[in-house]
Amino acid sequence: MSSEKEQALAAALSRLPRVKLASVLPTPLEELPRFSAAVGGPPIYIKRDDLTGLGYGGNKTRMLEFSLAEALRHDADVIVTGAGVQSNYCRQMAAACARLGLELHLLLRPIREVDHHQVQGNHLLQWLFGAKCTILPDADSEKQGKAILARMEELKKQGRRPYWPRQADTVDIDALAYAESALEIAQQSRAQGISPSHVYLAALDTTQSGVVLGLRFVESQIRVKGFSPFEKWPQRFENMARIANQGAARLGLRMEFKAGDFDNDDSQVGERYGIPTPQGLEALRLLARTEGILLDPVYTSKAVAGLIAEVRAGKLGRDRPVVFLHTGGSPAIFGYAPEVLGA
Repeated sequence: MSSEKEQALAAALSRLPRVKLASVLPTPLEELPRFSAAVGGPPIYIKRDDLTGLGYGGNKTRMLEFSLAEALRHDADVIVTGAGVQSNYCRQMAAACARLGLELHLLLRPIREVDHHQVQGNHLLQWLFGAKCTILPDADSEKQGKAILARMEELKKQGRRPYWPRQADTVDIDALAYAESALEIAQQSRAQGISPSHVYLAALDTTQSGVVLGLRFVESQIRVKGFSPFEKWPQRFENMARIANQGAARLGLRMEFKAGDFDNDDSQVGERYGIPTPQGLEALRLLARTEGILLDPVYTSKAVAGLIAEVRAGKLGRDRPVVFLHTGGSPAIFGYAPEVLGA
């Protein structure tokens, strides 16, 4: 691992436009001795990006420091975006827009029938932070995109300056926030005298793209394994490579990625996106009861279930630690209370 490369990456990231939103950076890297013993695995550490500090924390806060700086650079006065009703991204976006004085319109997909009428978890917080929330008739992503474009046109006719983050030409900005997280993992591991074999995380695109980019640039040997929250999306490997290449170009780094550089597993999705699994709920309860740390029911819990499955299958040696990158999302627990309680 090269300290010169670490300094070069930090310097390149520092040149990007940024607004301060997180109150805790770098986030802690902590050992989980009781959890490690309970699953019979190697030493397991947790990178606490659930503690970034804005609106209950989570990985999106890092991303929003860069993507909302880009919005402000375009003189935006209103943000328009959307995801699922219990979206961690939308919850942190709502908190960030409140902090920055930006109006936010969220067009949200109902993942479950209860999403049409229940205001709980992340959805409750979106309202509390002042977002203008619209629940769409169904979970069709294509229709959601058209609805967002229509809302932007309405706002433009009113003389507003709307901005939709995470588009094809800017999505790599979100990934670069996670190159910074990778840099922190490398530096904190060295400071604590550990040499992790793997970083595990819940990821589909930008988060894993950024972590892989950051660790490769600083010449770390840590392998990255992501667990996808979405089913049946084989294009995710090419997509992550494209995002990483776009991000490297933005920073002026001479790097090239291909689909085979990304290890991403969709075996833990279960029935479909946004629906808890028995294994994920087991992982959520186990971490809560051994370490007092909360996961979310449909993202990080499924990734920890994947980590546990690899430990129990003997895929990880006992001699080298591993890191779980906790990307947050615990407020969603309250939107899935019956499932979490096993009712």
